[in-house]
Amino acid sequence: MANVILAETTASVSELKKNPMATVAAGEGFPVAILNHNEPAFYCVPASAYEALMDKLEDMELNAIADARLKDGKPLVRVKLDGL
Repeated sequence: MANVILAETTASVSELKKNPMATVAAGEGFPVAILNHNEPAFYCVPASAYEALMDKLEDMELNAIADARLKDGKPLVRVKLDGL
């Protein structure tokens, strides 16, 4: 069965067990696909990449809320940043 691997770097579970920090470092800041029997089992994601992902998801959620409020039919209220 073919699998999609969503990372440029891969490592086996055995390699991860031997040296977890080297496995993370091999991804050079990007996720590392951890393979079990040559199939992706999970992704090892550096903390900085995970934090960036969470920030992006939060931004997307806030944009969705803002878009919904724009479509609710209520008049827009213009404000200046100095007035806040």
